[in-house]
Amino acid sequence: MSPERWMGRCLTLARQAEGRTAPNPMVGCVIVNDAGETLAEGHHVAPGRDHAEVDALNKLPERRAPGATMIVNLEPCNHHGRTPPCTDAVLRSGVRRVIVGMVDPNPIVAGTGLDRLRAAGVEVILGVEEAACRALNAPYLLALAERRPWVTVKAAVSLDGRVADAFGRSQWITGEAARLEGHRLRNLHDAVMVGSGTLLADDPSLNTRLDGGRDALPVLVDTQLRVTPEARVMSAGRRPVVICAEDAPDRVLPAEVVRVPRAEGGVDLRAGLTALTARGVHSVLVEGGAKLNRALFSAGLVDRLCLFVAPKVLAGGLGFVGGAPLPLEGAFGLRHVSARPVGDELLVVLERA
Repeated sequence: MSPERWMGRCLTLARQAEGRTAPNPMVGCVIVNDAGETLAEGHHVAPGRDHAEVDALNKLPERRAPGATMIVNLEPCNHHGRTPPCTDAVLRSGVRRVIVGMVDPNPIVAGTGLDRLRAAGVEVILGVEEAACRALNAPYLLALAERRPWVTVKAAVSLDGRVADAFGRSQWITGEAARLEGHRLRNLHDAVMVGSGTLLADDPSLNTRLDGGRDALPVLVDTQLRVTPEARVMSAGRRPVVICAEDAPDRVLPAEVVRVPRAEGGVDLRAGLTALTARGVHSVLVEGGAKLNRALFSAGLVDRLCLFVAPKVLAGGLGFVGGAPLPLEGAFGLRHVSARPVGDELLVVLERA
């Protein structure tokens, strides 16, 4: 099997822990012999758990693989954190070649792991399927580069882009399959965010109703801090984070309140997102509404858009992005990534152009 196909296997293994590894990246590892036979596989499961290289080596007798080749999508670490350096384990194993997808840009790694391996006589091959490796860990890379999480806006819309009819009714534009897929998205993100309008109108729990799933961190953007302790999200599992304006009234809540500067029409969302990154959040699923979506688009903070498009035309009602109309030359630009049927609906995924 070619190095590219082995790397594809690493990415598949790594993705098993999607939404579980932040603030660490997703990493998979495969160890093969000269005949191309798999000796062991592993992946990083969660912070504080073994890294992928060690997870794979643990499955071998005496953690040894003399003369073998290790394939890993991200550079092995060379520092003491919650776990010892992976380079130590790799060198002890007797592996003679390491195929790496990409350098880890984290300043505490940043090539030192590869340097350590080369200095010890291990052959290092770098850059195999690098684009795919970067795409897998896009939230991790963005958090390092911009100190903010990857933001995915999710909306259920009619063919003409409406999230509710002219009478304000939104249940249900999409069917059960699309709603289940929405919970799968929650399961794959570190946090789920709503604005105060959605919070006060719908009183959502923001939990993940999915067998084997886990609840993402609830994040409420509530400029005036109007949420009450009785809101369902306050007792639905994980302790929420509430982002409000610095001068919002004081309120005692069973939540962590993060105060940020005001911005036009609300709060400084970039500052709020940076505060989430400092708390180990690398990916946020935004579930509206129109005002919050518009503020995120206007601030250039939308990285991905997931639209569940129902085969209906409402010819009126609220759009999924609110605010003043934009001229054609000022439209928010996105690039198409994929489209697939989900029940009777179509899930369209787009990302920043």
